[in-house]
Formats: sequence, C-alpha cells, structure tokens
Amino acid sequence: MRSNIAKKKLKEGKPTFGTWLSLGDLHASRLLARLGFDWLTLDMEHSAIDWSTATSIFGAVADAGCIPLARIPEGSHHYIKRALDAGAWGIVVPMVDTVEQAEIAIRAAKYPPEGNRSAGGGMHSMNFGAGVGEYYQAANNEILVVLQTESPQGVKNAREIYSLPGCDAIFIGPNDLRFQMRTSDGAFPSDEEHEAMIQEVITIGKEVGTPTGIHAMSVPSALQRASEGMQFLAVGSDLQMLGNRATAVISELYPDNEEKDVSRY
Repeated sequence: MRSNIAKKKLKEGKPTFGTWLSLGDLHASRLLARLGFDWLTLDMEHSAIDWSTATSIFGAVADAGCIPLARIPEGSHHYIKRALDAGAWGIVVPMVDTVEQAEIAIRAAKYPPEGNRSAGGGMHSMNFGAGVGEYYQAANNEILVVLQTESPQGVKNAREIYSLPGCDAIFIGPNDLRFQMRTSDGAFPSDEEHEAMIQEVITIGKEVGTPTGIHAMSVPSALQRASEGMQFLAVGSDLQMLGNRATAVISELYPDNEEKDVSRY
C-alpha cells in the first residue's frame, strides 16, 4: 500500500506545498498532478463539483503519484465518509470552531475503534494501490485530517482543538478569518489585527506540536509563511493560475487595456 508522503513530511516538520482545484476539470487536474506538488485539494466547499467528477479527479491525481485531498462542504460524517470512499487521501474541514466539531470530523475519518467511519467501497483502496483488507488495516494511519481555523472562536479554542489526537494539521482560510473578525457594524479588521491572529495560530501550533498552514496567493507569500514555520501551504488555485496567465497574455496583446484583477479567483 502506498504511503501518504505529505503526512510523513508534516510529521517530520517539513513544509508541503499544493494548490486548490477549483475548476473541477479532469484535464487540468491530471496536468497539475504531474508537476511536482506535494498534494492537490479539490474544493468541494465553494465549487459546484459532483461526486462522480470528484471520484475521477481523486483517481487521476493518485495515479499520477500526487496526493488527492478534498476540502469538503462541512465536517459531517456524511461528507467525510463520501470523500474518503471516493478515493481522497485526506480531508480539509472548513469552519472548525469548537472541540466538538473537531472530534466529529476526526472520528468520521477513522475506522473503529479510533472512530466511526463505515466500512465499504473499493475506490479508496484502489487509489492507494492496495486491496480492501490492506486499506482497512492502514487507512487510519495514512488518511490526512486537516482542520481549518477561520474565526476568532476557532482561535480561542485552538489549543484544545490542535491537541486532539488525529488532528494532523491546521489550515487558515485567511479570507474567512478576516470576514469572521468583522465588528457588529461590518468593519473589517486592520491588516495588523488580522496578522496578529494568524501569528497566534502559528504560535499555538508550535507549542502543541501540530503543523499549521495557510492559503497563500503567491509563491513569495507561501515561502514567507514556510519561513515562519508553517507546513501545509496552498499556493493559489488552478483558477487563479489560469486567470493570471491569461491576463498576462492579454496585457501583452492589448497594452492599453485596463489590467483585470484576478486575485479573487
């Protein structure tokens, strides 16, 4: 059975780099899986991607030697079971604000006795190059569980959440964190306030020994976060890469045109 190298690198204190698959396109996913990223995360929270498409993409990424992960819509037993049975090697769970939410997600990703994941299917083991029986024996050790911290409440409960057995890494969604930090009148936090909360996550992660990460929108930003000790680093997305490159081409063809902002992608 293949080993989850990304999980191994995280345990060894090494940084891992990947990107978000937002397009849900099989061709684009197959291409990116061959370029050298440690992992690719299919965004099933914010993109209209069905289970059949997800299953094909997980298989294509795994067959290319890369590690397929799923950012699920929410941390419920239903979504986690389906994503893992569809062949994802791990999950990224959004909006984990409480210890209870974290425990539900972790248990759903583990077979008994550590958790309550239901046994069944065959696509999961195929993506690991293993038989079903072998997969059942090793899955609890190989599946990567990444919990997202995206709110002040999540940061408040960070020490207890990050200390849970089975929490393999923490991932900050910087945009959602910024929105969740808005005051009652709708005002956004200052850049300094936002950064201070990010640094608090990094500090707590180091103190309890749990890797942290963030979604960075550029290579310099990702490398800077790695230098700060973060290990699970997403660099943009397939959609952003497409938009950035297409914008660069258009700006060369039509230099007098107003440049478009693709950062939101």
